[in-house]
Amino acid sequence: MTVDVPGLVSVIVFYLFILAIGFWGSHKAKKVEKTCTGPKSEISIIGGRNISVLVGIFTMTATWVGGGYIMGTAESVYTPTQGLVWALGPPAFAMNFLLGGLFFARPMRSKRYVTMLDPFQNRYGNIFTAIIMLPALFSDILWVACILAALGGTMSIILGISSTVSIIISAAVSIIYTFLGGLYSVAYTDIFQLCFIFVSLWLCVPFMVLSPAVTAISHTLPLNGSHEHAWIGHLDMADSGKWVDEFLLLALGGLSYQSLYQRILSAASSAQAQITCFAAAGTVFITGIPSVVIGVMAAAADWNQTDYGLPPPFERGDAGKILPLALQHLTPTWVAVLGIGSVAAAVMSSMDSVLLSSASMFTQNIYKTTLRKKASERELQWVIRISVLLVGLAGTGLAFEDKSVATLWILSGDLLYCVIFPQLVCVLHFQRANTYGAITGFVVGLLLRGLSGEPVLGIPPLLRYPGWREENNRIIQYFPYRTVAMLASLISTVIVSWLLDQIFDRQLVPESWDLLQFFEKKNETEEDDKESEPCLETSQAFNTKF
Repeated sequence: MTVDVPGLVSVIVFYLFILAIGFWGSHKAKKVEKTCTGPKSEISIIGGRNISVLVGIFTMTATWVGGGYIMGTAESVYTPTQGLVWALGPPAFAMNFLLGGLFFARPMRSKRYVTMLDPFQNRYGNIFTAIIMLPALFSDILWVACILAALGGTMSIILGISSTVSIIISAAVSIIYTFLGGLYSVAYTDIFQLCFIFVSLWLCVPFMVLSPAVTAISHTLPLNGSHEHAWIGHLDMADSGKWVDEFLLLALGGLSYQSLYQRILSAASSAQAQITCFAAAGTVFITGIPSVVIGVMAAAADWNQTDYGLPPPFERGDAGKILPLALQHLTPTWVAVLGIGSVAAAVMSSMDSVLLSSASMFTQNIYKTTLRKKASERELQWVIRISVLLVGLAGTGLAFEDKSVATLWILSGDLLYCVIFPQLVCVLHFQRANTYGAITGFVVGLLLRGLSGEPVLGIPPLLRYPGWREENNRIIQYFPYRTVAMLASLISTVIVSWLLDQIFDRQLVPESWDLLQFFEKKNETEEDDKESEPCLETSQAFNTKF
């Protein structure tokens, strides 16, 4: 395949423009540092709690609208065995933000935390915090791999350049401006990237609808042009468990990402954080609609009328690349190049956030509190930068694996949903949660999830739930096994915490049996968990920065 030189030049110019905005954001961060009275490292992590509502909405939406969201949604709609009913991203992410605004934004922001792990550290201590960071770090690395794989596949198809080269260049650009400017660089580049994603993807839609190769939608409602299933999809009762499982994974698992709380905690007040979440619920849903339309058009297309020919993409195993294939064969070249730009923008808008979130958790909750308690602010800022680089390199390495984008997208939130989400619910909303219950819940959730197997990683299930099937010599679970693991983790955390609280509170056993010394420090912990400066927080609600 020959290289599309004009398209390649356009993408290079786009990348240079993103870098320029990133450098400007870095300059903005340095100006804020001079006027900030708090720790300088918090400028990189949460922007000095000075991010306005508008910027917050843009950066929160852009973080979720990544390559996995855009290409995974189109893949689900196009795939004949799934269809529109399995395009879970837009409704699940909208619910994610609504729940975040209702139940998580105020408890997190009102206590002036810096990262998602702060409530764990305050209540359970450093060791459990370090343990629970591991699945969060693993999920972030998988998320980076997912979005870079999406971009590599797109550029290789439309521009004719190696996916390896495009992955490396895109990763380098994201790492550089995140490395230099922290949250300010991430937030301001997100504004441009989200605008570009929205405009370019919607611009592709009419050209695709009017393509001569696309059959009228009214003619394709009964049948998918590339397969014997309708593109609307169908949901059998036997598949409903898997549908519920994946929907809840995206909707509730997303509440366990540090990237979400980085935006919540960067707001000037709890009220502003909630407004940002509610607004992002609408914008993330709207931004997903073009991907749905592209998937529908690809399903309605007669691929024999295009240069791609027959058999269609699904039968060649190219369903994961359906968005770039549809752009290349169903739209003019210049429109396809814009489509590439939208995927590139989506990748970088998510990747920079993920890099910064992992770096923030390690610096704030591991390095600063455990490894180097007397570290200077300058040292902490360099730790953030080095962590950004290492997470970026790890995710980039995994991006070269030949996996489905939609599969990697689901897998990235798997451990967060099964293990961290129930712990986050308990530490924020169950006052009697303690270290003993948290450890029990963590082990139960991790054990049940591990025993259920994972086909993508080649792990066979030792625990087979009702309704399992053997497909392509692999056992696929159709029971909501992830939700079972999550609920088991939640229930065991609550029960064990309550039992131990009653036992020690009523002095049924000697205090010397408190091996983890949780109840010995209980009064101090409860004092720390109270909302800090409630009067100040109330007054800040009227000073929301738009």
